[in-house]
Amino acid sequence: MSTRQRIREQAHWTRARLGHRGPPLDLLTARFDRHVYAPHAHEEYTIGVTVGGLEVIAYRGERIHSGPGSIVVLEPGEMHTGGPAAADGYAYRALYAEPALLTDGTLGGLPHFREPVLDDPELARALRAAHTDVARCPDPLETESRLPWLLTALARRHSTARAGDDTVPGADRVARAVRDRLADELLAPPTLAALATDLGLSRYQLLRAFRTTMGVPPYAWLAQYRVTRARALLESGLRPAEVAGRVGFADQAHLTRWFRRVLGVTPAAYRNSVQDGGR
Repeated sequence: MSTRQRIREQAHWTRARLGHRGPPLDLLTARFDRHVYAPHAHEEYTIGVTVGGLEVIAYRGERIHSGPGSIVVLEPGEMHTGGPAAADGYAYRALYAEPALLTDGTLGGLPHFREPVLDDPELARALRAAHTDVARCPDPLETESRLPWLLTALARRHSTARAGDDTVPGADRVARAVRDRLADELLAPPTLAALATDLGLSRYQLLRAFRTTMGVPPYAWLAQYRVTRARALLESGLRPAEVAGRVGFADQAHLTRWFRRVLGVTPAAYRNSVQDGGR
């Protein structure tokens, strides 16, 4: 096999967690020129976004095709294969979701997707972005904040399930309670599922109340709170590598990514500037 063929035949698995010590969620990033899957089925929903090339899938007695920007949904227990439909291969991102993740926020039992290939550019972009970010740094709170929310949207928009009631009584109170728990336990925040149970809500209701009240999902709020805490530690003279762990980021790269998003500079540049300014 040539070097080029080895490079083009790639598959990388990431195991994320839905909250600290929560259940696993597997993510696959793949690029194939020649590989064809043998017939198989999964216990979970397989939800993928094609990001390049053209894939052909044998599913429910048909051969279906998925091109860039398409969402593919394969239901639990359904036999299928997959492979390239053209010489230049295909690339995709996939996640493997327990059925319960698609029933939160919906009514009517287990969602059924009559069409396995979906055209929803907005949702496809959101799924791809979340997959990329979580696979790069599988932060448990980010995984639990982003992916279940998108899976509920997928079920509501494209399956036989019906939307549940979005009303969350006392949404402001709920959001404040969640915010305070996250701030108090920033090194190992509780799962959203556990917080929801404590508040007598579903995880979807908790996410909706928090996003509506705070304007951002829980992981984004906590990341910004961690950045605020990190600033004070950097100003005291600590190095970014030391600061990252003290405020709950996975590592220095995780701290740097959020520091730049919030403040526009790296932690090192910020530390240098405040120290220079104090001389």
